[in-house]
Amino acid sequence: MRKLYLALAVTMLVCLGCEWHLRSGAAGGEATKVSIERYDLIETLYLTTGDYAALGQLNTSYPRQTRMLIEDILQLGKVDDPNINQKFLHFFQDSTLLQLISEVEHQYKQTDDLDKELTDAFEQLCHMLPSIEVPQIYAQIGSLDQSIVVSDGMLGISLDKYLGSDNPLYLKYGYSEQQRAMMQRSYIVPDCLGFYLLSLYPLPAGADSVKQLRDAHMGRIQWVVNRAMQRKVFANEFVVEADKLMRESRDMSVEHLLKHI
Repeated sequence: MRKLYLALAVTMLVCLGCEWHLRSGAAGGEATKVSIERYDLIETLYLTTGDYAALGQLNTSYPRQTRMLIEDILQLGKVDDPNINQKFLHFFQDSTLLQLISEVEHQYKQTDDLDKELTDAFEQLCHMLPSIEVPQIYAQIGSLDQSIVVSDGMLGISLDKYLGSDNPLYLKYGYSEQQRAMMQRSYIVPDCLGFYLLSLYPLPAGADSVKQLRDAHMGRIQWVVNRAMQRKVFANEFVVEADKLMRESRDMSVEHLLKHI
């Protein structure tokens, strides 16, 4: 099973976590409203109370999300380990992680604004890339590891990485000013688009080791994100280059832009 796990990419920092329903697996303009799947709320209930009904819901309603969180993000072991539930619960009894849970619970009681922004942005993206299939997108709480994870048609938003640029925990753990500038609510939707596009349109094998190509590719992805968001989220020389290229090559499709570097 092919998986792609994407952290807050160094390239996105240097170059400067919804469910999308499609009719019968269709793409393009047939999409309906986006709404974030609140896996994090059930996760929080289990981690703060030990409620076994919540644990059962994590394992039965969200088995793939739970496996990815436990095995790949937190790296606590295998989900079929007889002791894994206690390991999961015990891991989050750390005072810092409990503080993260509390802060996420406070800041993300409502996500209607993100649903609306995701709906509008993916509608624009589907117009630019008609063949795109949009993933199931959900929210979770990690441990300050990945911000966005992409795997097998799913996209997870780690809300603990979007608590605001002035969050004291980010300062405590040494995140730079440049990093913290992107660790806020307004970057959730752009990051969802950017990391999903990066999973669909990666650099050719070997090209990722060439900084100039890597930066140019990220600039093109960021240009597409800006267009989908209908605002200038990312502004750097590589985005300017992508914009210039598209203006000079009126017949070039967005898919061609992302596939050929």
